Amino acid sequence: MDFNDSAPEAQFRAELRQWLSDHAADAAIPDDPAARADAQNAWHQTLYEAGYIGLSFPVEYGGHGKAPVYEAILNDELGRAGAAPIEGVGHLSNALRLFGTEEQRDTLLPGLLSGRVRWCQGFSEPEAGSDLAGLKTRADFIDTGGREMFRINGRKIWTSFGAVADWCFLLCRTEPDAPKHAGISVLLVPMSTPGIEVRPIVNAARNREFTEITFDNVDVPASNLLGKRGEGWSIANQLLAYERGPSDINWIGRLKTQLRRLEDDVRVGWLEDSPSARARLGQAYVELRALQIKVMRSLTERQNGKLPGPEGSVDKLLMTRADQFFARAMMDLSAGGPLLTEGLEWDIYVWSRAAGIYGGTAQIQRNIVAQRVLGLPRA
Repeated sequence: MDFNDSAPEAQFRAELRQWLSDHAADAAIPDDPAARADAQNAWHQTLYEAGYIGLSFPVEYGGHGKAPVYEAILNDELGRAGAAPIEGVGHLSNALRLFGTEEQRDTLLPGLLSGRVRWCQGFSEPEAGSDLAGLKTRADFIDTGGREMFRINGRKIWTSFGAVADWCFLLCRTEPDAPKHAGISVLLVPMSTPGIEVRPIVNAARNREFTEITFDNVDVPASNLLGKRGEGWSIANQLLAYERGPSDINWIGRLKTQLRRLEDDVRVGWLEDSPSARARLGQAYVELRALQIKVMRSLTERQNGKLPGPEGSVDKLLMTRADQFFARAMMDLSAGGPLLTEGLEWDIYVWSRAAGIYGGTAQIQRNIVAQRVLGLPRA
């Protein structure tokens, strides 16, 4: 299996690398955590105007119709350049493409892809994190003077970019008497709807990306239903399969760049050069290389027309292990220095601890691999 770039891919990578070099100032990640969300959105719009958003998305829906590997090259080069990552687009846009009506696609996809309309993802709840199917946020079907509506009541937490979002991709229970996996639907909810309250949460990485969102008798048209009633669990699983892909979120490129910087710090004497330090760096390289090879295999399957599926949980587990091993090695080689001064290294370390939680916990990923990939029975 040849994982090297083809001639057209190599040309695209070279042109993109030059473009990123020319736009390095736009791509920089602000030191101020409070400024990162807006800077990230501005960068998204810059990438969109340059033709780098929606590379593998169908042309008829506003994309460029390229093979999925071009998305991986983009994310790899963004990470290599130390550029801000793209806001969550791929998983939400593909969910809209696969399950939305023509009207929903025509109305919502242009703003989502361009970054001019911002979205958040209302999944986790205070009592339904790992057990997402146990969510309690309800959307009751009502008829208000001839208008079919859903009335939403409930609470979401850890909702990224909830404070700046224009729309919420909401997972809620519309069939309370159905089995818990079968009673869930997706509603597309304007965040300006009366009855929505958003409260920011300051996380350990010092930013306000997360929010808690309360829905108190929030009415949205029944036409805002994505897919069919009770189809939410299937939609969520397809969406999460895209979200969990390390190549979809430029994790590999970022880790490669961070590892090179750590190696450079050892070479110039800023960090201790010892056999144990070299061993830690070598193991970090091996962890990253194992992740990279697995992701390349996953991309090859996607190139052949296969949608992301439960096998992506293996990629997510390898990503978590590589991320956490690197961050711990960085902390140890720095003799705990990042603990004394809040900065990017501290943010990298504490965010790595969350890698085994967001997008589905490591325990959930192992269950998925065991049951849905290997076919093992439930314990």
